[in-house]
Amino acid sequence: MAKLLYVKASPVGARSYSVAVADAFIASYREKNPKDTIQTIDLFKIDLPAFDGFALQAKYTILHGLKHSADELKAWAIVEKIIEEFKSADKYAFAVPMWNFGIPYRLKQYLDLLIQPGYTFSFSPDSGYKGLVTGKPAFVSYARGGEYAPGTPGENYDFQKKYFDLALGFIGFTDVRPLIIEPTLAGGADVAKSKRELAILEARKMAQAF
Repeated sequence: MAKLLYVKASPVGARSYSVAVADAFIASYREKNPKDTIQTIDLFKIDLPAFDGFALQAKYTILHGLKHSADELKAWAIVEKIIEEFKSADKYAFAVPMWNFGIPYRLKQYLDLLIQPGYTFSFSPDSGYKGLVTGKPAFVSYARGGEYAPGTPGENYDFQKKYFDLALGFIGFTDVRPLIIEPTLAGGADVAKSKRELAILEARKMAQAF
């Protein structure tokens, strides 16, 4: 049995295109893999700690090879728990909408907690940076109101998929399977509905081979 971690990064529930498509993926995956465990993390519903104060101090204490204070240890234990929860999965699914050409702030906050030296990546002068979350596939449902296809003028404004792909790759992911839903606004309601329906069908198909 495998564990799939499903991370939702949209607060608008059923109105979210990225969540609707990712939900379809999860439902299809569950049908194909009924014995697997699926854990959902809704980033807008959990108490996600800010990465500042003693937590930030704790990171630099580690980087400088010093000893943590009691306050730093307490703050860092929360960060470690979030990282371990993430790393405990065998497979991943993400629902990621575009906000102002990038990713939602809660997803960025989550990444800032996860991307830590010695936990999700390492560094050495000889080999440089190396991701530590390896051998695990990730499905990503990307939704955006406009169109940002490669080779078009809109591509230059895409800091959603480019950044999130980079972040996943940095910590070791090499098998990332994206599904883009666009446009969800610029083409009007009929186009958005059609794009959503087609993406849901494709997500269900992708889940069968995940």
